[in-house]
Amino acid sequence: MKLYAGLDLHSRNTFIGIMDKEFKRVFAKQVPNNLPLIIKTLEPFQDQLQGIVVESTYNWYWLIDGLMDAGYDCLHFANPSAMDYTSYCTSFRFENLKVHSETVEKP
Repeated sequence: MKLYAGLDLHSRNTFIGIMDKEFKRVFAKQVPNNLPLIIKTLEPFQDQLQGIVVESTYNWYWLIDGLMDAGYDCLHFANPSAMDYTSYCTSFRFENLKVHSETVEKP
């Protein structure tokens, strides 16, 4: 199954959302910003991941470098200041990526 991941990187934690090609949520979890933990979290999906999008904020370097070193070669950046959120919400069913405290597994 082809899967696609989005990593919403914050100063202390990262929200990992994984969807299939039909935009159905397969996995959602918030984890601390700990590279080995993030890699371990993604590991069960590694062979199926076709793309990983990371928001290009000021603190992304360590995450991208670590994922590349771990064998993830399908990395992409999202520039939030250049995104058309109206089109994005409609085209990619943004509601599937919303973080709801009752549906996100926290560490």
